[in-house]
Amino acid sequence: MARRTATSLCHWGAFDATVEDGRVVCATPWPGGRANAAMIEAWPRLVYSDQRIDQPYVREGWLRARHRSDGGGRGNERMVPVAWDDALALVAAELERVRDTHGHPAIFGGSYGWSSAGRLHHARTQVRRFLGAFGGFTDQIGNYSWGAAHVLLPHVLGDHDAVAEAATAWETIIDHADTCIAFGGLNPKNWNVTSGGAGFHHMPDHARRAAEKGVAFVIVSPVADDVPTGIDAEWIAPRPNTDTALMLALCHTVLVRGRADREFLARYCAGVEAFLAYLRGEPDGQPKTAAWAAAICDIPVEDIERLADRLMAGRVMLTASWSLQRARHGEQPYWALIALAAMLGQIGLPGGGFTFGYGSMNAVGQGARRDLVPILEGLGNPAKSAVPVARFLDMLEAPGRTVPFNGRDITYPDIRLIYWAGGNPYHHAQDLFRLARAWAKVETIIVHEPWWTATAKRADIVLPATTTAERVDIGGSSRDPHVFYMPRLIAPVGGARNDRDIFADLARRLSCADAFTEGRSEEMWLRHLWSRTEEKARAEGLEAPSFEALREMNVWRVPPPAEPEVYLAGFRADPKGNALKTPSGRIELSSETIAGFGYADAPPHPAWMPPEEWLGAARKGELALLTRQPALFLHSQLAQAKVEGVPDRPLILLHPEDAAARDLSDGDEVRVFNERGTCLARARVTDICRPGVAAMETGPWFDGDPDTGLDPGGNPNAVTRDIGASALSQACAAQSCLVRVERQVPTIPD
Repeated sequence: MARRTATSLCHWGAFDATVEDGRVVCATPWPGGRANAAMIEAWPRLVYSDQRIDQPYVREGWLRARHRSDGGGRGNERMVPVAWDDALALVAAELERVRDTHGHPAIFGGSYGWSSAGRLHHARTQVRRFLGAFGGFTDQIGNYSWGAAHVLLPHVLGDHDAVAEAATAWETIIDHADTCIAFGGLNPKNWNVTSGGAGFHHMPDHARRAAEKGVAFVIVSPVADDVPTGIDAEWIAPRPNTDTALMLALCHTVLVRGRADREFLARYCAGVEAFLAYLRGEPDGQPKTAAWAAAICDIPVEDIERLADRLMAGRVMLTASWSLQRARHGEQPYWALIALAAMLGQIGLPGGGFTFGYGSMNAVGQGARRDLVPILEGLGNPAKSAVPVARFLDMLEAPGRTVPFNGRDITYPDIRLIYWAGGNPYHHAQDLFRLARAWAKVETIIVHEPWWTATAKRADIVLPATTTAERVDIGGSSRDPHVFYMPRLIAPVGGARNDRDIFADLARRLSCADAFTEGRSEEMWLRHLWSRTEEKARAEGLEAPSFEALREMNVWRVPPPAEPEVYLAGFRADPKGNALKTPSGRIELSSETIAGFGYADAPPHPAWMPPEEWLGAARKGELALLTRQPALFLHSQLAQAKVEGVPDRPLILLHPEDAAARDLSDGDEVRVFNERGTCLARARVTDICRPGVAAMETGPWFDGDPDTGLDPGGNPNAVTRDIGASALSQACAAQSCLVRVERQVPTIPD
């Protein structure tokens, strides 16, 4: 029996895989990395899942009538197995037809997010590169994770580094902070995953060490488990979507107590007086007092005053989770947090100021060097067509509609073909039954996917793709101090092929192979990418291992930076020499640029605006639904692997008062519904959830039927609203959602 062990990487951590006779038989967390064992151990079940796609398939109706077929048959009709050559010939012909008949913008290059920890075989990069080589496509702008911040922060801070990669190191919090106030919490389950993967999962240690050094933690969240295990944190539980009001009241309290750092505001900030006037209530007659916010947030005014006392006593780190800005007016809590940090005057100091995302993903604030993980170059998009990522459904429904976005207007293209490789829109999009109806209008849908996800089941042509275990790559995260050589553990399962190889074959058929491959094989590409890492390392005075050495050693432990990162420390030290890329060169507490856009739902400074759907506007019986990252999945990834400890239905947390009002008990199967649809869940009755709130994980694969409006699989995006955060960002607003919950009546067989 041939047996070997090799180390590889995935978004939920580095792992050692044991391979016997060409099969992965077990996987364990990489020693010292402390990745979640249940997630890592699922790898054999993931690779050999009964949901693996074994060869190319074509929907029966599309095979008969091609693009003239009825798209309503997607997900219901038989999928017909075909040979690879036949499938690729169909794909190539369809791309040529749409290009020649409707133009490149009619092709939507769909891919999203967490498709691979490896950088060469990253599906989102590969599909965009291929379609760019082909001549262009309609692309996506931004992301679902922090789409509102992606647009807002360049207006306020000059770029979006504060949410994308920059973060004050935990080491400085441990050594210098007195208090850490986490809006949206610091839920330890989110520390299981990192985009690009990670060697270290030491975030719980950072929080524990900080607490042991005397750092006081305050968790501001409607759910009490948004706190690291073993930390004795104060819990403040406002209504969802009201964090902005709370932050503004804290700003007002600091101001009226005479504790605002006027020197910092004058030297480092612009638009200060307009913002302070708003706090005082001069434009609208309403001072943003603690009492005003207490009524909006539905918390005692004493909680706000006590929180203000903490703010004005020592060094304070303010942080906000990514989830806060996935809501209507989602830009506002981030802007308000920056304003509050500016009022305190501690931005750029060790352990002080603000950082986004400590509670959203592993390794934020880990203190690693950036830009040493290879990145595959793109080719650009000659079609110059793109839409905000969260407006995908809107685009399918209303081709030709013009919508505002970040100071300009975008006209939706008429999409005739969707090419999706990497990601599952039937998981991360909102209002999934509405998506299913719009999806049926598209002439042709092509999907690369290892498994029969909801998206693959609703495709016309499905091409089976490999998993990380079946290819060679180099991976890592700019937030983690490791770069991994990822060996191929096993041969491709069934008829699966690498995305890159599929696109290279198509590129040859479409006469764009030279642009796509640049004449490089897989190994040549890996060597090319690594040579750029070696150059960057030399520029920093480091010596990276050679490609051969990296392959032999499997992992390069990247030396830490000379000093722990403190976000905006350089700007604080020299605000002119290190001016921000804003119009003023300073932090913009009020933006003349945004004011010039004239958007009613995006004012020129941080402001409280109630969403259309929130507890303050709830009808009798409605609850605010919060959707959360699963504890043992990565979004919907691993749902097919039957991870130990995952219940048969997603749990929905309900306060005992809300459960009693609906005659529900712990463990009951329930319907979660509104006018958009219904999904099923299992009630978890607990006082960790504030009254009026239902919290539900987003892990299950969508299995809904638009004719019935019911998703028995339990994906909460069956009921979330598809609407932009604002005209400024047009980002995801899933966290502004009202639902009803009632017991599910068992179906009685005929």
